[in-house]
Amino acid sequence: MVARQSALKHSTQKKRDAATDLQNVRGGKAKHPAPGLDRLIHERMRLGIVSALAANESLTFNDLKSLMNTTDGNLSVHARKLEENGYIACTKSFEGRLPKTEYKLTAAGRRALESYLSHMETIISQMRNS
Repeated sequence: MVARQSALKHSTQKKRDAATDLQNVRGGKAKHPAPGLDRLIHERMRLGIVSALAANESLTFNDLKSLMNTTDGNLSVHARKLEENGYIACTKSFEGRLPKTEYKLTAAGRRALESYLSHMETIISQMRNS
């Protein structure tokens, strides 16, 4: 138990040191590299889920799992986060005796993705023109 607490304390200190180093490199307060980005969508797995659903009317859990090359637990956590925020809708049913979970992108999710993509295009354009 003591060894675990020591390792946790060491890990926490390393994170603080890395944040301090980042602040020193930037010459002051650390800033988010792209303020205004939708952090919910910006995460790789969630961006993949939303993008896949934007390109398809709906996808089953297994379809998304295969497309995203991820585990049940990882997909479930990210999909739930998107659902809780109204970006995707989830319907559960049975096909015969097998459970079927299906996801669709909501209107709010589509608007959020379009806004995110527009923001990213602006950032890319600014970087190319600077």
